[in-house]
Parts: sequence; C-alpha cells; structure tokens
Amino acid sequence: MKLFKSLLVAPATLGLLAPIAASANEVTINDFNAAEEIAVTNSRVDGLEARFNDLEAGSFSETTTASFGVDFLVGAVDGASNEKTTFDYQMGIGLETSFTGEDSLSATIDIGNASSEIGGTDGLNFDGTSDALKLDGLTYTFPVGGATVMVGDNTDISAVYTGACAYSSFTDYMGNCGTGNSVGVGGNGVTAAMSYAFDGGFSLAGGISSTQITDATPGVVTGILTEEGTDTFGIEAAYTADSYGVSVAYSDNESSTFWGINGTYAFDFATLSAGVESEDTGSATKEGYFLGLSFPEVGAGSFDIGMGTTGNFADSETETYIYEASYAYPINDGMTITPGIYMREVDGADDQTGFAVKTSFSF
Repeated sequence: MKLFKSLLVAPATLGLLAPIAASANEVTINDFNAAEEIAVTNSRVDGLEARFNDLEAGSFSETTTASFGVDFLVGAVDGASNEKTTFDYQMGIGLETSFTGEDSLSATIDIGNASSEIGGTDGLNFDGTSDALKLDGLTYTFPVGGATVMVGDNTDISAVYTGACAYSSFTDYMGNCGTGNSVGVGGNGVTAAMSYAFDGGFSLAGGISSTQITDATPGVVTGILTEEGTDTFGIEAAYTADSYGVSVAYSDNESSTFWGINGTYAFDFATLSAGVESEDTGSATKEGYFLGLSFPEVGAGSFDIGMGTTGNFADSETETYIYEASYAYPINDGMTITPGIYMREVDGADDQTGFAVKTSFSF
C-alpha cells in the first residue's frame, strides 16, 4: 500500500505547486503550507486504504476452495427399448471451507440431463436433475478427540467409511464392489456419522440417517427419527495395509438388513477387488457378489474388467449378471477419456449390450 499511497500523493503535491509557479505575483510562498496539504492528502489516502482492507476482509476466506467436474457421455444400448445413440452430461460443483484448519464445511451441487438408456439407471447412472441445479449434500466435519464426526443433510453414512474397493467401475452396478447397501450405505436425509482410525491400519465407523417428515403445510418439518419416517443405521470395520485391505459392514433400513464384505489385493501387475453382500428382507435371504481386476499401467492409461450380479437374489430367483470392461486414458491433468462396454443379462428378455465413451473434466 506504500507505493499506492505515494502514487496518489505525488500528483496531488504537483497539482498544488503548479498554481504557485504560474501566479507568483499574486500568491506568496507564505500563503501555501505544503506540509499541511500533504498531511490532508495522506489522511484521505489512509481512509481509502482502510476501505480497501475492509473489502479484502469481506471477500472469500483464504481457506475456501471450489472444485468442478464435468462428464460428457455418448453411447447406446443394443437390446433396450430405445437403441438410439444419445448424449448425456453431468456437472458437479464442490465448495469447501475450514474455520479451524481441522474442520470442514462442504457443499455439493449437481446438474445433469441424464434420461437415456445408457446414461440413466440402466447404464452409467448419470445425475438426472432435468437441467436444474440440485444440492446433493451439505456436511460439516470436525474432530472430537481422536475421532472424526460428520453431520449434514442429504449425504451418505458411508462418507466416513474406509472401504476396501480399488476397482474403478464403469457402470453403477459395480459401484462399491457390489456392496452398495452395506459398505456403501447411503442416507435418507439428516445424517450423523463418526469414524475412528486406530494405529496399525484398523478403523471403525458408523452412523444414522433419517428422513424429515413434513405435515400438510408445505415446508413445515415435524421431526426426524419418527415412526412415519425411514431411518437407516450402519456400522463398518476395516483394515488396510500396503498391498491389501478388507472391510466388513452392517446396515438396517427398517425394511431390510444387509451384511457386506469387500476386499482388495495388489499384485505387481494388477489389483484384485471382490465383494459379497447378503440381504435379509424378513421373508427371504438374498445374496449378490462382484469380482474385478484393475490394471493400472496399460499403455498410457488404466484398464478395468469386472463381473457381478445385477442385484441381490434369493435362491428361488433367477440370477442375472453383468460384465463390463473400460479403459481410462488421461489426455492431461484435467481431462480423461474412458471408452467402455458392458453386457447385462435380463431375465425373460434379450440381453442388453451398451457401449459408451465418457469424457471427464476436472478443474
């Protein structure tokens, strides 16, 4: 600010001295007090500097960051009701700030148009928000003793889980190594969860999520953890080492309970990931599983291939499977192109084969 102040003072001083030189016969040097005029100018500059500092203090905090991700998807599904080649997109905005250096206030905003066979729930499950911005999660994370506590709305309990899945899934069916209801348990609304990392690679986490019930008046919340709402409980124990890891989780969403286990082991040339999940509906027991291989160095990119059930099935039900393969090629630090193909079995109908190219940007 010293340079800024000097630049303002210098012209002001010259402007005051110029009339003296031009009208020396009318104004004597005793009529002009340069020191006084400079002091007045300095005072005005100090006031301007104070206002500028106030503006800086009212701007974004130095600890606030924003991140953006955009995915474009072009593809089609052979055997689906609509076999046309379609285009889908999704965009995520992440905002995060810290107040103590150890806590974190985070907000995630999504927008997307996915409604096609390949981009909708049958394929890659892109975010479909009808081209409208949607708050996908709002959380505050802070330390308590040696534990980490997370509270928020519209967020998953498993956000604090360690997990043990190294597979990069192409379709949504392969997410969380086939344990999406247990190790990857979601949330119904207001969520509170806690995790603790022990020495030696062990960790323990758990939480609860509850829907908010509203009465007949729109927007009036009557409560959480009520009999009318749906509450989800979850707990996970995990162990991770340099080359392998394993995670075991249990969850209860009032209508079903789930047990899940997934694990990973890194060989010299590839990483093996696997998962098994069991579901108890009260009237039936269902199971599902997943198996995948990840090759981190195939040319300039990475290659993933996997197979698994399309859900959890009872013994009396016909199991259907899905197979997929994808290759992720990084163009640069912020852009990756991933072509992929999958084949999904459909009970009582023709199998479906989907092919898509996903282009991902991060900035």
